[in-house]
Amino acid sequence: MKIIKIIGLVIFIFALGVFTFSMFSSEHQLTSELIKSHVTYSPEAQAAVMEAANSTGVMGKSYGTNFSFINGLHEVFNTANNTLGEKAIPSWQVEKYLIPLTKYSTAGPFGGKPNMAFWLSIMLGALAGLIYILPDMSQLAGIKNDGIYQNASTKGITLNVRLAFLGLAMLYALWKSIFQFPLVIFFVLVVGLILYWVWKSEKSYNGARARSASVSTSGWLGIAFGIYLISFYVFLYFFPHYVTNWTLMLDPVAAAIKGDGGTASHWFLYGFLYCIVMVVMGVRMMVKYRHNKYQLVRTASVLFFQLGFAFLIPEILVRLNQPYMDLKNAWPLDYDFYTKDAIGGLAGQGSEIAFLGGTSVGTVMLCWGIALTFIVVPVFTYVFGKRWYCSWVCGCGGLAETLGDPYRQLSDKSMRAWKIERYVIHGVLAFAVLMTVGVLVNRFTGIDNFGLFSAGQLKSWYGFMIGAMFSGVVGTGFYPLMGNRVWCRFGCPLAGLLGLVQKFKSRFRITTNGGQCISCGNCSTYCEMGIDVRAYAQRGQNIVRSSCVGCGVCSAVCPRGVLKLENGSSDIGERTTELKTIHISESDLKILS
Repeated sequence: MKIIKIIGLVIFIFALGVFTFSMFSSEHQLTSELIKSHVTYSPEAQAAVMEAANSTGVMGKSYGTNFSFINGLHEVFNTANNTLGEKAIPSWQVEKYLIPLTKYSTAGPFGGKPNMAFWLSIMLGALAGLIYILPDMSQLAGIKNDGIYQNASTKGITLNVRLAFLGLAMLYALWKSIFQFPLVIFFVLVVGLILYWVWKSEKSYNGARARSASVSTSGWLGIAFGIYLISFYVFLYFFPHYVTNWTLMLDPVAAAIKGDGGTASHWFLYGFLYCIVMVVMGVRMMVKYRHNKYQLVRTASVLFFQLGFAFLIPEILVRLNQPYMDLKNAWPLDYDFYTKDAIGGLAGQGSEIAFLGGTSVGTVMLCWGIALTFIVVPVFTYVFGKRWYCSWVCGCGGLAETLGDPYRQLSDKSMRAWKIERYVIHGVLAFAVLMTVGVLVNRFTGIDNFGLFSAGQLKSWYGFMIGAMFSGVVGTGFYPLMGNRVWCRFGCPLAGLLGLVQKFKSRFRITTNGGQCISCGNCSTYCEMGIDVRAYAQRGQNIVRSSCVGCGVCSAVCPRGVLKLENGSSDIGERTTELKTIHISESDLKILS
């Protein structure tokens, strides 16, 4: 079986190499037909771009990589804008034009044969992953000591290295926002508050080191994989014109789903890869936890909702000329649902109350989104806890549970981390509420300026700082560095909202039988949300932490059956303080003596 796993690993490395190399292994040539087809800002702009392409020598020139070609396009647009003056093409529009111009000028070994690149990279990599995973079925079911704290890919990183990565992420976010002065002020204010909370927490612990998976050395393979993931998200979110070779290889898949003429955008690429990775790693999850029925059903659930509700159904809706919508996303996770463009797109432009009396599919979607936010979310959370969404439905949680499962032990279990977690996630929730209020006020009253900021700026800042940097670059890219639920634990505003309901009003809790706990620590090791489960179990105290997503892995890895996921309402009033222990008073002691 070991040789089969080695073969699978070798094939996967080959496929990953092909996928990475295909990103920049194409040839490009700009033609007048491409400019006429895709540069449509204005007739004057199109003519200026055509003239600039000829004067700079870019027109008709062959480029060996997309990087050099895009540099040439930048020169063309800069020259054209200097000619246009006040009628210049906005920078955000230029970035949009770079995508089709790069994609449809592609030739070369991979650009000219996208099907070959598709099968040699994505599909071969998925097959190799299954070849590596499936031999584990021959082993006895159950959790084993598999050396996760010694393996170079799963041992985690030291505190100093962790802070270095976080610092680099903050510096990159600051660099991206440097030309938007109000955003810089807001960014510095938010980061300053976070750093103050961290400093205050450090002071309260007298500088003691945080409890981390690794205290002296870092896992170099995990760092390498983390850098790869971070780089992927940076290119996907901020430089999509560099990944057009990847979207080109998915055009046949997009056409099959969307219909004739359908093409793959960088978001289609992301959704497709998301699903492929979740399926392969979902199989791994099922193999690893096959001794626990709850984990099998839960994994199947997140795969179903990701493949159906998050990927296929929205794309099929577009094919039927209906609005694109992920039907499982609720506010504030779907932070732009109530914006003017979103409401207009779903309910139809025109009257402000068109969505109340409309009959279109979009109107139904809009009503469903409202009902999901204000009825389904609180009711389901009351009955089942936040696990119904975070562990059974959410795509972010689904990727964390599948791709991120090898890194779940890296979540910091210290009280210090818990304190920072509460500050940050509720701060993000407050930011989401502020942004939404501003957008709705602008929607229904026309008021756009709120002191130094506008509703549009708030939405743009939230989308950049939270929607892109936090949830993507840090939230997923930091899996091998800080654990698989960094986003869910510290950033997701919906998780913060559900957690408040779970802590004070939900019937869900994890009950413990402290008398049977042998302090093995499996439960705390495998808790992805940074909860020291063993401490609760030793005290016989129910676990009702607002961060708990009810994944049930702590129960699945407990060798004594100490932990059980239950629903009940008897202890809601005192659930955060209840201790299942025997209390003996001084009078009782006198009687005993």
